[in-house]
Amino acid sequence: MMDTEASPKILVKTEDTFHSLFSSPGADVILGSSDHTLFRVHSWTLKTTSGWFRSLFSMPRLNPVSHCPETINLGENSRTLESILRMICGLPINPLTSYDDVDVLLFAAEKYDMPGPISLIRILVMTPPLLDQPLRLYAAASRFGWEEEAKYASTQSLALNIYAPEYQPILRKIGTSAVLDLIHLHRERREGLRRRLDETPFVTGSTVAHCPRCRRVIEHHTWRELKYKVVLEMDVRPLGDTVLNVGLVDWPEAQACWEAKCPNTECTCVLYDKNETLRLIRECIDSLPNAA
Repeated sequence: MMDTEASPKILVKTEDTFHSLFSSPGADVILGSSDHTLFRVHSWTLKTTSGWFRSLFSMPRLNPVSHCPETINLGENSRTLESILRMICGLPINPLTSYDDVDVLLFAAEKYDMPGPISLIRILVMTPPLLDQPLRLYAAASRFGWEEEAKYASTQSLALNIYAPEYQPILRKIGTSAVLDLIHLHRERREGLRRRLDETPFVTGSTVAHCPRCRRVIEHHTWRELKYKVVLEMDVRPLGDTVLNVGLVDWPEAQACWEAKCPNTECTCVLYDKNETLRLIRECIDSLPNAA
C-alpha cells in the first residue's frame, strides 16, 4: 500500500556570500543586502560619506570591546548597494542605463544622506542614454532642486504631449508646484502663439478685410482654418517644429490657404504670401518661452 503522507521538504538555508570587491578582512563593518550578499566596508568611509551612518556610529555600541565586525542588514539589494559603495569608495562606477536604476539609487542616496552619490548621479543623468526621457529627468531634477537640469528637461518636454495617458504616471510623481510650472509652460506656448496670430500683421477678425488689389470684401475662412489647426498642433507638440516643418507645408488647410485667391474672377489675386507668413510664424514660435 502506498504511503499517502506528503514527502518531507528539505529546507536549504541560504548562505550569505561576500561581494568580490568588498571582502577585505581589514574592514570593520559588514553590510548585508536584501538578497544575501555581504559587503565589508571601513566605518571611516561610511561615516565621512553618509550622514545616516555617521549618526548610527555615534550611538553607544552594545559590545564596545568586541573585535568582530559589526553586521548591518539593509533593505537594498546587492546591485544597488554595489553601485552606491562604488561611488563612495572611489571605485569605477556602474553605468546608468535606465531611470529605474536612477530612481533606486537616488532613493538610497537620499535615505542614507550621501551627497556624493547624488552629485555623481546628477552628472550622469545629463548623458546618453538617459537624455531621451525628459519627464523622468524633470521629476528627479525638480525633487532635488537641480535648476539647470529641470530647465533643460522642461525644454525637451516640449516635444511631448504631456496630457497623453502614458505620461500620467510620471506626472503624478512630480511635486505639485513643479508639475504646474510644466503645464503652464506648455499652455503658454500654445496660448502665446494663438494670441500672436490674432494680431497684425496677421489677418484679424476685428475689421472687414478687403482684397489688396481690387478691394473686394474677402472672407478669410482658409486662414481661420489653418490658424485653428496650428493651435491644435501646438497643444499636442508645443515645440512647434511640426507646425513649421510639416504642417505649414503639407496640411490640407495650409495648401488651401496658400492657394486661396480673390473670388473676383477679374482679379484672382493670391491672398496670402506663403514665405512671409512662414517667416512670421517662425519668429513668433522662436519668441515663445522655452523653459519652466
